[in-house]
Amino acid sequence: MAPEIKSVAIIGAGAAGAVAAAAFRAENYYDRIKVFERRESAGGSWIYDADPRPHPPLQPGKLAEDVDPPLKIPDLDLRVPKAAPPNQQERYSQTPVYNNLTTNVPHIAMSFSDRTFAYGPFPPHYIPRQYIEDYFSHHETDRFLSLNTTVEDVSKIPPTEKGGQQRWKLTLRKYDPLQHIDLWWEESFDAVIIATGHYSVPCIPSVKGLEEYIQKYPGRVIHSKPYRSPHIYTSKRVLVIGNQASGHDISNELVTTAKLPVYQSRRSPGLWDGDSPPPGIEWKPVVEEYIPSTGRILFSDGTYLDDVDTVIYCTGYQVSFPFWNAAHNGQELWDPKDKKLIKGYWHTFFQDFKNLAIIGLPRTLTFRSFEYQAIALARLWSGRNKVDLPPLEQQEKWERDRLESKKREGKRFHDIPWDDGETFAWLEGLFEIAGLGTLKGDGMIPPVLGKEVVWAIEHLRKYPRPERGKDGKMAGDVEGADEDKDWVLVERTKKDSLAFI
Repeated sequence: MAPEIKSVAIIGAGAAGAVAAAAFRAENYYDRIKVFERRESAGGSWIYDADPRPHPPLQPGKLAEDVDPPLKIPDLDLRVPKAAPPNQQERYSQTPVYNNLTTNVPHIAMSFSDRTFAYGPFPPHYIPRQYIEDYFSHHETDRFLSLNTTVEDVSKIPPTEKGGQQRWKLTLRKYDPLQHIDLWWEESFDAVIIATGHYSVPCIPSVKGLEEYIQKYPGRVIHSKPYRSPHIYTSKRVLVIGNQASGHDISNELVTTAKLPVYQSRRSPGLWDGDSPPPGIEWKPVVEEYIPSTGRILFSDGTYLDDVDTVIYCTGYQVSFPFWNAAHNGQELWDPKDKKLIKGYWHTFFQDFKNLAIIGLPRTLTFRSFEYQAIALARLWSGRNKVDLPPLEQQEKWERDRLESKKREGKRFHDIPWDDGETFAWLEGLFEIAGLGTLKGDGMIPPVLGKEVVWAIEHLRKYPRPERGKDGKMAGDVEGADEDKDWVLVERTKKDSLAFI
């Protein structure tokens, strides 16, 4: 029998937190819903920090648990709020949004089903930020928000009686800018949803000589997270590491200001790479070694660069849950080796904790997929779900089989491709759990994945992909494309339609 859940804590007020709050309010079942957000407003990773300084120190090869450790909790009775000196530890709360960033998913597919973006198809970064804030107001869930509030610890509360329900204790910290103090307190909930995203803690690979190079030349090596504009790199010699979305964007921006060529280090061809680099860019292989004594950078093909002014690592982010009290809760949440949830199911649920869930982890149809997860959870925890989760043995088998198949394919556990039907199957599973709500209209209804959304995903591209068909024509070279637009219409290609996310 599922535990009775009447109070829910949502960690994070980005897109995942926004739709979770809406879904749980619409269920008209829960007594208490709270959304804890460490920033000053809702918006999540779409909040723009014009000045990202100071840059957190880079730690090559270090895992998130070392880079972003838990904050020490004051030894105080926190049943009522207590004041303490303000925290000085880096919490990685600033976002990676740069000046010219736009979405890379068509707005019709990215926005939630009940409210679209102001315009599209690939609007600038402030549109999704405004959209998330407005979504809270539209659903009257802004009253659930606790802003400037960081969840520093999540610990399970054992049942008070045999057969009773396990609950969760959250330790919270809120900075008071008037008194320049941190206020600490505790709150308890029947269930917790993690909606924190995964674009906070930079991932810097371990490279021979890199740590010493960073120490010898402070500020020369950065991660793309604090990058904002190409203008501060005017006439600079720049090396960009990586060729996924941010590496592609930043390299192309730097061509307008930096000393040419802009060097781009690639492990393999990217989605937008053709047979030769674009004008102003020179491709290099992976960096093999940094020579601190001379500043030289050696590449795997034996070539090298001297007198590089800036190295920008566009190498992604690490998943981090510093608030999860693994020692108290009896297990970790994340396996950094296999890059997956530990004992998770369907990228949303936890096998050992029926009242804990996560929204927004898979790399797939962002925003819209969160809606399916949120509605399924709201329905499941209210006991109004159409379909139950499978028995524990089947959940374990799903995890075991998926890990084995993804390792065999050389793919990541939580990547859900579109073109082979896996995205549809995943969303349909959540759709089946949720059902249609009540006859009286309680509960949000999972959206239909309509023809217009499917067409947009498969045919609208922020950038053309330089793949060649049988006729030798690039896939992005579509007759009739409007050169004045900053997006293109393409034919279906062999690459997965959501591989760019």
